[in-house]
Amino acid sequence: MSEENDDRAGLISRLTVIDQQPLQQRAAAFVQIHDELRSVLDSDASKR
Repeated sequence: MSEENDDRAGLISRLTVIDQQPLQQRAAAFVQIHDELRSVLDSDASKR
């Protein structure tokens, strides 16, 4: 459970930093996070 809380805190921290960037950098960073999350979800789905 602690690892899950750490993951959430890390994501929130990353999103906060990204939100303060100029629009073009922010968009690229959000795409990167989207790709990372999709990869995690896809790997979890394949384990079922």
